[in-house]
Amino acid sequence: MKTQPGQLPQLLKKGLAPVYLISGDEPLLVQECCDLIRKTARDAGYQDRLTYHADHQLDWNAVADECNALSLFAEKRRIEIHLPTGKLGDGRKVLEQVLEAPPEDVILLLISAKLDAAETKRKWYKALQGCGVHVPVWPVEPDKFAGWLQQRASGQGLSLTRGALGMLTERLEGNLLAASQELDRLALLTAGKTIDEETIEQAVQDSARFNGFELVTELLAGKAAHAGKIIGILQQEGENPLGLLSVLVRDLHIIIELKTALPPGDNPSGFLKKRGVFQPRRASAIQQAARRLNMRQLHGAISLCNATDRSAKGFDGLTPWHHLRDLSAVLAGAHPN
Repeated sequence: MKTQPGQLPQLLKKGLAPVYLISGDEPLLVQECCDLIRKTARDAGYQDRLTYHADHQLDWNAVADECNALSLFAEKRRIEIHLPTGKLGDGRKVLEQVLEAPPEDVILLLISAKLDAAETKRKWYKALQGCGVHVPVWPVEPDKFAGWLQQRASGQGLSLTRGALGMLTERLEGNLLAASQELDRLALLTAGKTIDEETIEQAVQDSARFNGFELVTELLAGKAAHAGKIIGILQQEGENPLGLLSVLVRDLHIIIELKTALPPGDNPSGFLKKRGVFQPRRASAIQQAARRLNMRQLHGAISLCNATDRSAKGFDGLTPWHHLRDLSAVLAGAHPN
């Protein structure tokens, strides 16, 4: 069967399935679903844990032997298999055999990237649907991020003013992991007090995520030299570029829309506010970029964003920071080497 992350807690209360598949490209939500299954399994006596990673070196026969082996002293086990590409490859036949008669003393947890349509039509997936649970995890859409953030804050006992919620939404959108960490920090700093914009400004202004927003603004302003310095800092600090990348792609599409869809004589400020752009500095950077950049440059920038995304997810030999440096050159009106 297939279920949503929000329905998983209630489903687990009804009992454990022999196999779970958690798939998606949103690390925080995938991790939380897996942690919930792990805790439920541990509470049910599945204490032992074996972990495999489906790379080129994985011996799937060893996985099959472990699934079929009788537990010593009748101990229950959890076997986790990480599928970073969302494909089983040589493991399909092994998993098909395991799913035909799932062992009673094993909970199998498959942790996967987003599955493509072809994989969901294969025999192993259909067998899993019959005896187990698939939890597809989807990214939080931009127009739903504020609601997600508010719900998560409420779940932690945090009270946010409307302005504070808007500021957090703008700074954290597209980076759920950073949002979760920021709420944890605010919970420690505010001790139950209502969180307003001033509190957010004091607490969040020095975070790496804020520097990510600074990078987006500098990229749109065409300040390649300063952007390069920020890129170097974020790279040294181990920052995940995916969060700032989602914001940059959103702003590039807004710039294209501003150039192509704004009726003559209309106020750009009003146009941008309708699209959630309220901070004067960000609005100014977007308007300047719309005047300075042509469509070829903008589409080239989006292509480099796609290359950065692939690189950050391990599908490119170059680092994402390499592509971001090329991107800064394109948005400055120069050509990368």
